[in-house]
Amino acid sequence: MKTNENEFGKDAKHSVFTIGGMSCAGCSNRIEAVLKRLPGVESATVNLMTKDADVFYRPREQTPQGIVAAIEKIGYMAAEKVGERPAADRDESADEFRAAFRRFLMAWGLAAPVTLLMILHMMGLWMVPYHQAFEVILAAPVLAVAGWATYVKAFKTSLDLSPNMDALIALGTLAAFITGPLALAGLPVANYAGVAAMIMAFHLTGRYIEARARGRASHAIRRLLELGAKTARIERDGREFEVPMDQVKAGDVMVIRPGEKIPTDGEVIDGASAVDESMSTGESLPVDKAAGSAVLGATINTTGLLRVRATRVGSDTFLAQMIRVVQEAQNSKVPIQAFADRVTGVFVPVVLAVALATFLLWLLFPQHTRGIAAWMAPLLPWVRIEGVSSLTLAVFAAVAVLVISCPCAMGLATPVALTVAAGIGAARGILIRRGEAIQVLQKIRVIALDKTGTLTTGKPTVTDVFPLENYCAEEVLALAASLERSSEHPIGKAVAARAEKDNIPLKQTDDFQAVPGKGARACIEGQDVYVGKEDYLREQGIDVSAAEQQVQRFREEGKTAVLVAAEGHVLGIIAVADVLKPGATAAVAALKGLGLHVVMITGDHERTARAVAREAGIDRVLANVLPAEKADAVRKLQEEFGPVAMVGDGINDAAALAQADVGIAIGAGADVAIESADIVLVSGDLLTLVIAIRLARATFIKIKQNLFWAFGYNLLAIPLAMLGLLHPLIAEAAMAASSINVIANSLRLKGIVSRM
Repeated sequence: MKTNENEFGKDAKHSVFTIGGMSCAGCSNRIEAVLKRLPGVESATVNLMTKDADVFYRPREQTPQGIVAAIEKIGYMAAEKVGERPAADRDESADEFRAAFRRFLMAWGLAAPVTLLMILHMMGLWMVPYHQAFEVILAAPVLAVAGWATYVKAFKTSLDLSPNMDALIALGTLAAFITGPLALAGLPVANYAGVAAMIMAFHLTGRYIEARARGRASHAIRRLLELGAKTARIERDGREFEVPMDQVKAGDVMVIRPGEKIPTDGEVIDGASAVDESMSTGESLPVDKAAGSAVLGATINTTGLLRVRATRVGSDTFLAQMIRVVQEAQNSKVPIQAFADRVTGVFVPVVLAVALATFLLWLLFPQHTRGIAAWMAPLLPWVRIEGVSSLTLAVFAAVAVLVISCPCAMGLATPVALTVAAGIGAARGILIRRGEAIQVLQKIRVIALDKTGTLTTGKPTVTDVFPLENYCAEEVLALAASLERSSEHPIGKAVAARAEKDNIPLKQTDDFQAVPGKGARACIEGQDVYVGKEDYLREQGIDVSAAEQQVQRFREEGKTAVLVAAEGHVLGIIAVADVLKPGATAAVAALKGLGLHVVMITGDHERTARAVAREAGIDRVLANVLPAEKADAVRKLQEEFGPVAMVGDGINDAAALAQADVGIAIGAGADVAIESADIVLVSGDLLTLVIAIRLARATFIKIKQNLFWAFGYNLLAIPLAMLGLLHPLIAEAAMAASSINVIANSLRLKGIVSRM
């Protein structure tokens, strides 16, 4: 399920193409099939919702120009997307919406008078002279002008022997319209020209509403693009210059004032401030930044002045990568879509055959078909049998079959839900790198969590200061931090950081000596002070018996004990541990509440691992697991429970992430871990993992609902249309409503997730 260039070899290239002219799932399936048959094409995925094609191909055998030509040959428009900004900020969606709106206005501008004439005539209120001729005259431009694009697409796809939804509408409206001239010529057939105009108007209304809703559903990309700064203030030779973003280079020093966006990713070299990083992590509270802190482009500097050295620009920035990930997720397909694709691939030809069979059935066996329709006529006012010719009834039923059978709702059922879900996830700091992860994540049985950097902060922190004899905690910490303030050892840094946090003044040290792996000594105010392990202090002739009981207790809690001694005896003990992240315990409880087994996999020794697991509320621990063994541990969990999601952050987690059914990487982790993952939690907060699982479950429910209604609507409506019990106008309105319902149902995901 991890699809990338590496899967197809180092020579494989990935390109995205914007496709114009698609109207239903038959279109996307047809283009996808053509692309997959091209020489050199390894994989092709066409998304009806986003109007994009993701293609992996071998450049030696295929070119972007060849791919575009193949798409255009079968009647569609295509262009390769170049650069990181998607399709000129998705202007093609706006153009599609405006064109759909113009066709909608024109169609109803002419179809409305036709409708009025038909209603007045049917009710006998006003008999307009030559009303049938007027219906034909007004209906003609609705079909020939407003509906011209529909007929062009229908002709091109039919010429290629791959008729789509437009072919059904074209046949239905033409069959209905031609009855008008035939009726005027005196043939025994009812005039359905006005009905043809109304069918086309309903069809174009549905297209207009779909275009509008499609724009709302894919708003996530545009919103991400709008987050970026347009210019940057660069400092050169002591002067400031405002330049466009494309002129910013790595190494440039940027000046960001309070309230301004940080132009690109970088490192603070001067100043202190709080930065609003909600766009990337979903975290609402600003994060303190000072010299040495990393900052992300498009985040907002809230308080102080910052000078930032640019480290990543253009396509390498976090925002550009996030946009790319969201696009890939929106353009991907989930396994459940394969069934819908197989159905829609043969749907239109089958419908054409059914419509022809319906027409012949009414002509060849009028007594049987009339009998069924007559039985239902008292309940359905639009069913009229008496005095109506068999030809009229045959046209009525066949047209209804053609217009009711649009597979558009089936084609939209999955991609629109994925598009909405990817946008929602990005806003919450959840990057769904592969859409198929949605289907797998909703059915996982086990969450396997790495310890260091995933459950814990990944760096030592002072948890306890335990004084002995008559000393207080502040004195013990002051002595230890005075020795450790220049230390590069993580534990030494943790001790110094705790003293700084507690505002404890440090003392002058002389004759400092460090023993790697054991401890250090220095002279402070005339006395020798030692900080280190028990063995080190014993080697210095110091009695540690008074501390042994507390040291053992700290070890049982999974903490490292650092002893502080002076004048030949121990003054106190400092406990250091890799502490749980805020919210980790709550996240584990929530995961259990979702019915999942939570397992910790770590390379730490058993005692430390169980202490952390106990605090987090995890019952099952796999400790002493070497990096090479983590994938095997995941495999065993899969054999025992079923689908497994692995959450990790380090290079040693990459193999396990790849082995898991769903790999989930912590955003602050190693790049190789993120590349091996299907989902990235940008903030590293495990509570977003809970939201990701709930989002996956809600999305898959929406996909199943969409497919149920799309298939159910056709299974119910087509037999009714064949029996002459469904008016073509009602059929077209129901067809449009089914597509709109699929989009609206998917958009309701936003409301569901907002309550999570």
